[in-house]
Amino acid sequence: MSRKKNKSAKRAAGTAPQPPEIAELLAIVERTQSGALSAEEHEKLKTAISTLTFLMEELQKKQTSLVRLRRLLFGAPTEKTRSVLEACAAQESTSPPNPAEESETKPRPKVPGHGRYSAAAYTGADKVTVPHPLLQGGQECPGCQKGRVYALAEPSVRVRITGVAPLGATVYECDRLRCNLCGEVYTAPAPEGVGSEKYDATAASMIGLLKYGTGLPFNRIEKLQAGMRIPLAATTQWEQVEAAAQTFAPVHEALIDTAAQGSVVYNDDTTMKVLKLTREQRAAALAPDADQERTGVFTSGIVATAAGQKIALFFTGVRHAGENLAEVLKRRAETLPPPIQMSDALACNTPGDFETVRASCNSHARRNFVDVVESFPEEVRFVLETLREVYKIDALARQDNLDPEQRLQLHQSQSAPRMQALHEWMQAQFEQRKVEPNSSLGAAITHMQKHWDRLTLFLRVANAPLDSNIVERALKKAILNRRNSLFYKTLNGAHVGDVFMSLIHTAELNGVPPFDYLVALLRHADQILDNPSEWLPWNYQATLARLSARDGPTE
Repeated sequence: MSRKKNKSAKRAAGTAPQPPEIAELLAIVERTQSGALSAEEHEKLKTAISTLTFLMEELQKKQTSLVRLRRLLFGAPTEKTRSVLEACAAQESTSPPNPAEESETKPRPKVPGHGRYSAAAYTGADKVTVPHPLLQGGQECPGCQKGRVYALAEPSVRVRITGVAPLGATVYECDRLRCNLCGEVYTAPAPEGVGSEKYDATAASMIGLLKYGTGLPFNRIEKLQAGMRIPLAATTQWEQVEAAAQTFAPVHEALIDTAAQGSVVYNDDTTMKVLKLTREQRAAALAPDADQERTGVFTSGIVATAAGQKIALFFTGVRHAGENLAEVLKRRAETLPPPIQMSDALACNTPGDFETVRASCNSHARRNFVDVVESFPEEVRFVLETLREVYKIDALARQDNLDPEQRLQLHQSQSAPRMQALHEWMQAQFEQRKVEPNSSLGAAITHMQKHWDRLTLFLRVANAPLDSNIVERALKKAILNRRNSLFYKTLNGAHVGDVFMSLIHTAELNGVPPFDYLVALLRHADQILDNPSEWLPWNYQATLARLSARDGPTE
């Protein structure tokens, strides 16, 4: 039994040693200056020190737990190094200010500007050209009456924002005429493009974007539409997105196939709730060697980079992120080398028998130190500032558009010495007994040491990422939907949500407006079946242009 467990057992059994009185301890300390202590005095002093150590450990654990609890309840506003160290420095009122540290943690100056968007940002707005009511180019100037006016290249711009319902409606009243003799009724034809379908492609796209892109539940959309006097029942909304998901299915499968060929994959999961989930459905989803009594339900996020494109996939069910990644990698070409896999250190993220080059997330390792900054400010400062410099180097590589090999060389020359210094510092904390291994800081150091090879993969393998932040951000789609809608009713409903979120977030990752993309897919449902890979977010516009050149303009 470890010392930590032994102390806990003694305390629970009521046999924990009782510390001596303070005055007696002070007298013993004074006697250490004049001579050796008796066996009884030595035992009392040892008991007092053991008690003090135990209390300090418990206080550190409690403080760390409170920090984590506060973050779970209210969320962490930021974990930037500057903000974390500033918050800690504000609590150290007894320590004198350090001018060097103050200059390092000084807030950045506010970027000048009013924070409003310019007219050029409204690329989706309707543009109306307003001619001058009195003048045209070439006419005589009404001011000096000598020169002639000419049109400026840049017009004067005004932006007008109007409020409309998310889903609009138009009622077409087609005249009907009836013969008073034969009774024949003649109805005016509806305008071109207005068929028998009540809901067009933009309706299902908007509903899906509101629900799965921004987390707005069906019942809230229903209330909003009712307030705008354009009623839209929640059941109708579901029927629209369910039908749309069936249309999107071939493109979703093509996304999975493309992601399976990716050079780098990120995966993680978050909890989810599905109300109607039978034992048979659980058994069908799990592998024969998996725990058949598993009760959890998860939404797994997988982000892959393939041929320069980013793909986001979501899977909801009883499988963990590693099991879902294994299902994706089943489609990987056998001739391709194993992909780099970035995730946190949990075993449930491993893809089973599929070989990957494992990398661990530096952000997760860093967060363990952020949690204990109040108890170990100086030690945490060293770790955070070291990692901050490494992240700056990685940002510089992105800014300069370095290829993977150039990025690797940059990290090897500039980041490797910093990471080596961090590694030696962590070893020294234990070897020189500066940090107790069972303390909260010791646990953070132990975690980083245990996963050091995977945390530093970016120093040895080209294109290896530093962290799994991209998949953490992707999972916010599922978390937002969970917080607002609370649950899925069935696995079919969860699958519809996964399809929409996969298409929406993949479009966002590649700089494509998701609404336009979904509308294009629904309006070309027949062409999608022929070649789904031509309708992925990064190439669908080229496909539309080719169809337009062949068949003429489409809607």
